[in-house]
Amino acid sequence: MARNHEKFTITDEQRQELESLVRSPKTAQDLASRAKIILLTASGKTAEDLVARLGTTLRTIYRWRKRFKEHGIQGLTDRPRSGQPKKLTDAAVKEVLRMTVECIPYEATHWSVRLMAKAAKITTWQVRQIWQAVDLKPHRLKNFKISNDPDFAEKVIDIVGLYMRPPENAAVFSVDEKTQIQALDSTQPMLAMRPGQIERRTHDYKRNGTTNLYAAFDILTGQVLGRTTKRHRAREFLGFLRQINRAVPVEVDLHVILDNSSTHKTAEVMEWLNAHPRFTFHFTPTSASWLNAVESWFGQLERRSIHRGVCTSVKDLRDEIHRFIKQHNKRAAKPFTWTKSAAVILEKIEKVSKLKDETNQTGH
Repeated sequence: MARNHEKFTITDEQRQELESLVRSPKTAQDLASRAKIILLTASGKTAEDLVARLGTTLRTIYRWRKRFKEHGIQGLTDRPRSGQPKKLTDAAVKEVLRMTVECIPYEATHWSVRLMAKAAKITTWQVRQIWQAVDLKPHRLKNFKISNDPDFAEKVIDIVGLYMRPPENAAVFSVDEKTQIQALDSTQPMLAMRPGQIERRTHDYKRNGTTNLYAAFDILTGQVLGRTTKRHRAREFLGFLRQINRAVPVEVDLHVILDNSSTHKTAEVMEWLNAHPRFTFHFTPTSASWLNAVESWFGQLERRSIHRGVCTSVKDLRDEIHRFIKQHNKRAAKPFTWTKSAAVILEKIEKVSKLKDETNQTGH
């Protein structure tokens, strides 16, 4: 049998507080739903009306009505649960930390929350709390490579000095090549994005050739000079140097930061460099491409243009690259800012090297 309709009367203060709970984005969903039940009941809605309107059950409606009548708004919150989670001893916490940094699970190459909880016989919540407290993230892996360049320190000081204190009456260019860029075309038309559905494309693609990009990033303005070529040789690199030479006024000295590619050090290149004394090369240490500012711009090119681009030919790819360079120079170029001094970098490298040596000695 249906129950008789219960008449609710609530005070103006209770109404304001209930309405505040419903409106606030910080209110838990369950509590907001319970506040709606009381407000709608007070407005004259029956339990059957609330079931249809809120998508809940009669049992739920009656439960929260009763709790409100007995305890007011406080009765709408969840009651304290019986018992407490098992508290961890200091020894248990130390054991979890020891296992995390010194041991490897049998089932995997690294610890997960579930694997550690199973091995340490604690809850996954407790594992998360322990790891968060000391900032341990076993699921993450960061790659690094320590340069073996004997002149590493001198080169770092030289290049960072150019970034942080550029010479007067000089332009500083970070130069590099992005080789073998592929012109890729989808095998099927891309499916457009729409509400509730991300853009989709096939996982396979057609290769339509490759091109190479030479880029010079001006650290003072953020603008980029670019040149696409069929091949990647010293001849193409020389052609790009000539392009830079033509683009910059003759009275300005040119400092060029570049890596140790063999195409940058051929006899032909050195001969041209001697004939153009306003050019000065500054080579990055081996295995230290992160010192070359143009690398971050290459990352932008990859993410914003190439990765999702559709190119039916190499010409399409070249046109897209030059379009991106033009728009970057017009809308997004800004001076490059280097924040870490050479001393900070060298200190960090020294710490990593010591840690590596200690790890090799202990066998972990």
